[in-house]
Amino acid sequence: MIGSIDCMHWEWKNCPKAREGQFTRGDKGTTTVILEAVASHDLWIWHAFFGCPGTLNDINVLDRSPVFDDVEHGKTPSVNLYVNQRPYDMTYYLADGIYPSYPTFVKSIRLPQSEPDKLFAKYQEGCRKDIERAFGVLQARFKIIREPARLWDIADLSIIMRSCIILHNMIVEDERDSYAQRWTDFEQSEESGSSAPRPYSTEVLPAFANHVRARSEFRDQKAHHELQADLVKHIWTKFGMIFIHSN
Repeated sequence: MIGSIDCMHWEWKNCPKAREGQFTRGDKGTTTVILEAVASHDLWIWHAFFGCPGTLNDINVLDRSPVFDDVEHGKTPSVNLYVNQRPYDMTYYLADGIYPSYPTFVKSIRLPQSEPDKLFAKYQEGCRKDIERAFGVLQARFKIIREPARLWDIADLSIIMRSCIILHNMIVEDERDSYAQRWTDFEQSEESGSSAPRPYSTEVLPAFANHVRARSEFRDQKAHHELQADLVKHIWTKFGMIFIHSN
């Protein structure tokens, strides 16, 4: 698991009149700018995508977000994990119900009926609060993003938001008890400093085919349901007796 993904709305008080229709959020009549973020259990923000208008929902923001660009281009490190004794080669995010059924998203179960489903929903919804906590801590630390934005340019708002996220991550890193649990699986390897010219080729079809294959893999709904079912069985096997006795 990489972390939890969700979106936060930042109210834009001085939104220009020409953009009010685009940034006005639903029936509330407030203009907002959306921040999409991924946060881990220690509130470290791994991914931040800011600037989408408030009229969009989480799916629309996801379609514009670069969160899966490295996956589509095959630049991510290889991952191998086992869930319920079944191998998987793709990491996943915890998400709420609005997100699509991709194998990269693990969502809660709506209206769970069986005991394993109830236990899985309890743990998933509890762990997914990490991103909500990250948003709350971010706003508590920096009053400038807790209050409505008073600037006129979206580029200035983007600089403010990114600066606050960088400072937030610096605080999180400084307050960690140790670096023994630092995630190194997703660190990019250092690129070679050689300046030797690469051979020129006009063959682009294999690269495009790999891009299409990667894109179809992480949008496979069947793989999403298989992963979710395996996670339900795994959590029930590990914590089922505790859950039964607590009820």
